[in-house]
Amino acid sequence: MFTPKYPRPDTAPIPTSTTTATYAPSAYQPAAYAPAPVQAAPVSNRPTVQLTPGSVLTLAAGGGALVLVVGAVLVSMLLAVAITAASVAVCAVVIRSILKSDRR
Repeated sequence: MFTPKYPRPDTAPIPTSTTTATYAPSAYQPAAYAPAPVQAAPVSNRPTVQLTPGSVLTLAAGGGALVLVVGAVLVSMLLAVAITAASVAVCAVVIRSILKSDRR
């Protein structure tokens, strides 16, 4: 059951003729070196982003608001976990005391 199951060997026929590529270093004659022509950089058609003092202030305020919202969400999730843990602990103490008093 735990032994590996190997696939059957390939049943494809083995090729009979083998051709090998021959390398002849003297047969290669490189072309004369010609540097590539220098072209000017293409001009982008996209508009450039220009930050004005008002837009910088808006971005900073938006970033600050985002940080505050994310922080508030994370703190509220942590608080929910803490309240749940406390209520489970209280329930455990109550159940333990009920079971202890029931044994007497």
